Amino acid sequence: MSKSDRVVLVLGGAGTVGSGIVKALLDKGFKVAVISRDSNRLERLTSFISANTKDSLITIVGDVGSEVGVEQAKQDLLKKVGKITDVISSLGFSWWQGGPPHTQTLKDLHWVMESLLFSTFVSWKAFFPLVRDDSKCTYTFITGGAGEKLLMHGTGFLTVGAASALAFCQVLREEYPESPCKLYQMKIDTGVATTERMTPGYLNHLDLGDAVAKLVEQQNASHVVFTIRCPADLKSVVLDENI
Repeated sequence: MSKSDRVVLVLGGAGTVGSGIVKALLDKGFKVAVISRDSNRLERLTSFISANTKDSLITIVGDVGSEVGVEQAKQDLLKKVGKITDVISSLGFSWWQGGPPHTQTLKDLHWVMESLLFSTFVSWKAFFPLVRDDSKCTYTFITGGAGEKLLMHGTGFLTVGAASALAFCQVLREEYPESPCKLYQMKIDTGVATTERMTPGYLNHLDLGDAVAKLVEQQNASHVVFTIRCPADLKSVVLDENI
């Protein structure tokens, strides 16, 4: 299957991490679909990508955070593109510092879990059946390292939500050990920023996007977790010719 025949759905594609992935995929010749509740973010994404790839970007205004919303978004998307061959799930948010747990409400915890876990679950439930039985398809999760440590005082709920997302990915690898569709997880254990907001030690979202696009393009391994702790890991782990 040629890259121009593949349609990659990037969930969270209008965010910092997702926009780098979307641009890299488009530059490699893939067709890319992005769903967002915010039409303004979709417009910014369209302005950000390379001008000669705009015709290969499909945008849908929709909500993948609820079962009803994601089903509607899926139907709207399939009417436009007809099929999905690859899914990249980069949902949630990158930072939360609302305070120590005893100062928070159940509503706060629910919001964190909804953003990091529930949306990942309902979108998986909706889109995995579209690619599950095809060995030429991929499903990639982009997760964070916050689930394995407390980043700093006041970020406890972020750790709880991120840990839940990590556990969900582990469950899927073990529940579907022989899935023809190739399953990947990229665990980012450092910050990610746009070029103009770069900080030492952070990943440039464009470099991360290139790595994810190459992973999807190669399709050589399955049920693999790639841990990225620094920019060098993008080459030493993800871009290893043996992967």
